[in-house]
Amino acid sequence: MSPTSPSSPARRYGADEIAAAAAAPIHAVQSSAHMADAPPQVLRFWRNEDWLAAFLGLIVIAAVLAGARPEIPKFKWATDAAVAARIAEQRPVTDALAAAATAKGAVDVSSAATALRTALDSGERAKVAASAKALGDVAEKATDPALKKDAAAVSKSLADAGSSIGAVFSARNLKATAVIGLAFLLLSAIGVALLGGNVRRYALGFPAVYVLASLAQVVAGNSTVSYWGLEYVIFALAIGLFIGNVTGVPAWLREAVRTEYFIKAGLVILGASILVTEILQAGALGILQAVLVVSVVWYACFWLARRLGVDDEFAVMLSTAVSICGVSAAIAACGAIKGDKRKLSYVTSLVLIVAVPMMVLMPWAVRALGIPDVVGGAWLGGTLDTSGSVVAAGALISESAMKTGVIVKFSQNVLLGVAAFVLSVWWTLRRGRFAGSERPSGRVIWERFPKFVLGFVAASIVFSFALEPATVEATKGALGSLRTALFALAFLCIGLETRVSNLVSMQGGRPAAAFVLAQGFNVVWTLALAFAIFGGFLFAVPVLK
Repeated sequence: MSPTSPSSPARRYGADEIAAAAAAPIHAVQSSAHMADAPPQVLRFWRNEDWLAAFLGLIVIAAVLAGARPEIPKFKWATDAAVAARIAEQRPVTDALAAAATAKGAVDVSSAATALRTALDSGERAKVAASAKALGDVAEKATDPALKKDAAAVSKSLADAGSSIGAVFSARNLKATAVIGLAFLLLSAIGVALLGGNVRRYALGFPAVYVLASLAQVVAGNSTVSYWGLEYVIFALAIGLFIGNVTGVPAWLREAVRTEYFIKAGLVILGASILVTEILQAGALGILQAVLVVSVVWYACFWLARRLGVDDEFAVMLSTAVSICGVSAAIAACGAIKGDKRKLSYVTSLVLIVAVPMMVLMPWAVRALGIPDVVGGAWLGGTLDTSGSVVAAGALISESAMKTGVIVKFSQNVLLGVAAFVLSVWWTLRRGRFAGSERPSGRVIWERFPKFVLGFVAASIVFSFALEPATVEATKGALGSLRTALFALAFLCIGLETRVSNLVSMQGGRPAAAFVLAQGFNVVWTLALAFAIFGGFLFAVPVLK
């Protein structure tokens, strides 16, 4: 074996590898050096970030199941002008609801609607929110389907009337935010110590990272921003990019920039919301369309990307994002294949930039082209990348369009866990096949397999089959908020580590071209499927209640 052969320990490194090593975070270099001296058993287990991230996510889940229910910070808020406009819009609707309830003898609904009308006249946000909640509680017990639906809609539209920016920054809400941040600091610091990081510096930098990530959630929590489908991830990314590219990341903060650690732990918690049992509840037609969309669009995007010269890693993230559920799918794909965080940042930006015009243009196209509402809803659900954008766009068409869209979107979302696991196995085998001429052994596959995926699958199985539905429902809100906090941390860290110049020049714009072309194919293919499956060509048109 020659000293410079590829398999030689003393081989020469190329310029790209030297640059990558130089750009690596300081804590990653220190961790690697520390790991080099560790015994094999320790290296593979206690010093493995995948395992530690899985343990962090599972510990959080176990704590919530055991009864640890910290107060969840509230980041949603609306301006006075936005609430005033909504109040004016709901006055005639509430009058009609009260009249209909009186005519049908539904005394409880009539009384609650009348009380809400009085609150609307007062214009006091707190009273409006309280009365809207009371109407929602009554609506759950209503026996008349039409009254139940209308009352719930009015209640939902005014639910955040009492949520002002002042409430977000109240002492109680700030305390709740701080408590969760402290819990994450204490739990994650254990993993940092085992990875060989500097715990003192991590403890110094984490609060700043957490505050900035929380600020991103506050910006995204505005009702107008939320309506347009702009998620917290874009604001977390933007804040991180500004600091990383304009002011520079200070040395004391770098130890807390732990992107993959936060992403993987958040994905494990995400597993608790991917319920196998709910796939059956999404509807057979929705599942059929979801499977055909995900499989065909994923392959088409991957093929397009490779034809354009995009590398496999980038192609996998692009394909998963465009075919399943946008940002969450991109995160899962990046974690499953241990992808480049700069590429994840790029894909996330593409998803959000493309989604906004689609959310406006697609409902217009449905109306302009005379597409049936149910078909239009299925089209929206199969192409728009977030559940929020599907609801908002569907509402611009009709109630049936919105419901159909949600069913299809949910059907695609529940395939995320399956996709992450399949991607992990496929990518591990693919890497092994190209790494050498021989087929990789089981041991090699196991060593390369991203272990956090096992935590994801374990959480999904437990919440699908081992827990009572009431327990799953009771813990859903807390786990969802904790997962969001970890993802916000991760995307802030991505921004801190990313250089805009690299994003602009990354592979000459070919990934963006691949994504846009694939999204165009997605729009056409999904519309054809929506007509075939929901338009009465292959099956009876579903009746949504």
